[in-house]
Amino acid sequence: MTTKRSVLVTGATGQQGGAVARALLSRGHRVKALTRKLDSDAARALASAGADVVSGDLGDTASVVKAASDVDTMFLMGNSYEAGMEAETRQGIIAADAAKAAGIGHLVYSSVADADKKTGIPHFESKYLVEKHVTGLGIPYTISAPVAFMENIVAPWSIGALRQGTQAFAMPPKRVLQLVALADIGAFVAALVERREQVFGKRFDFAGDELSGEEQAKILSQAIGRPIAYQEIPIEAARLQSEDAALMFEWFDRVGYDADISALHRDFPEVRWHSFADWAREFDWSVLERTSA
Repeated sequence: MTTKRSVLVTGATGQQGGAVARALLSRGHRVKALTRKLDSDAARALASAGADVVSGDLGDTASVVKAASDVDTMFLMGNSYEAGMEAETRQGIIAADAAKAAGIGHLVYSSVADADKKTGIPHFESKYLVEKHVTGLGIPYTISAPVAFMENIVAPWSIGALRQGTQAFAMPPKRVLQLVALADIGAFVAALVERREQVFGKRFDFAGDELSGEEQAKILSQAIGRPIAYQEIPIEAARLQSEDAALMFEWFDRVGYDADISALHRDFPEVRWHSFADWAREFDWSVLERTSA
């Protein structure tokens, strides 16, 4: 029988941290959800689901130590889009040090696939700086490194074009990209938490599927029930919006993620591992009918 763990989840009111919290709760583990926004809808939803929602800030050592004082595991993640890359690195290092000070028995740090391979992508590098710090702390750790999220298809920067029948992305239509569903990120982290000693000191790049933009558009057309066309955004246009994103798209096209999907699915059978088609079939596409406020 799986030992029930007590886990402090940071970023719990966001997409990835929320998926981790929900997966842990569904498997009977105790979850403490750290948030700066106790009165948010996401925080209330977690509390209703059984999480102990507590106030804290990754940049505040005392609040993290306090939150971590009665748990045996911690899931740590940052958000460069919200905090900025320098702040993400600074907060990650502070929180990792706090985890050590609190005597955490297993720290799971969420990085990004291939961040350890000198990609030159700023928001990969910011996570890798934290990752290197974690590995040098002398405490039991595991690095969880997901590829791109399937949910990026319906992110604020994508959904407008999708409503107009276009999947727009700054990559050639036939270039393959590895993807993972948020639900599978949550389930994979839960598996790491449960395996504990078996995964100490290990780094896992992980993905659920790999397919081209053209293939994604065909699947979306079937799932949504109307034609979706793939449109390649010129890299120059992407660069005008974000140099960081442009560097990432160029790396996707030049190198790309290389997680061993078949080995992951064999070695972690407890994770459902959604294909992109699975995810698209299950997603609530009524979101496309809603207009933004």
